[in-house]
Amino acid sequence: MFSRSVISRLSRKRPPSEIQDNDVLASTSHHGATGTEKWSISLEHLLDDAEGVRRFREFLKSEFSEENVLFWIECEDFKKTQDIERLRDKAKHIYGTYLSSKSSTQVNVEGQSRLSESMLEQPHPLMFQKLQDQIFNLMKFDSYSRFLRSDIFMKSKRLEESGSEETVAKRASRIYNT
Repeated sequence: MFSRSVISRLSRKRPPSEIQDNDVLASTSHHGATGTEKWSISLEHLLDDAEGVRRFREFLKSEFSEENVLFWIECEDFKKTQDIERLRDKAKHIYGTYLSSKSSTQVNVEGQSRLSESMLEQPHPLMFQKLQDQIFNLMKFDSYSRFLRSDIFMKSKRLEESGSEETVAKRASRIYNT
């Protein structure tokens, strides 16, 4: 689905707030677009960039909905897990952390009640796909557009632009002062 990969260091023992932004690797194959320019193309591009995910998480945290992107990231990792025991452990973790009615970081999706704990004993890589798609669409059509107008995005864009101007100025200085 996406060219980015998620490192399998997401531990079932770590609470969502301890998942590191380094758990997401960036792909560099986006036709020259970088940073905020790439993030503003689409949510897919944003999620394909480690710094983009970091800033989006920061924004979602301010809106008390960081669990959405954390759930999405963990589902991406889950789909790539091949060992059945690890798959079972991760399924239980995802269910307990994001889908259980007892969870403090529960995501708001339809159909979570159709996933029963008995299903967790026989997991398959796509068992959370419909729920992950719901969260992706929620982020895409709700949070993402607000993120692009947020102070967090605008500040990143300004910093990026001022860094680019500085680079151009340094390059011009070297050319004309030699």
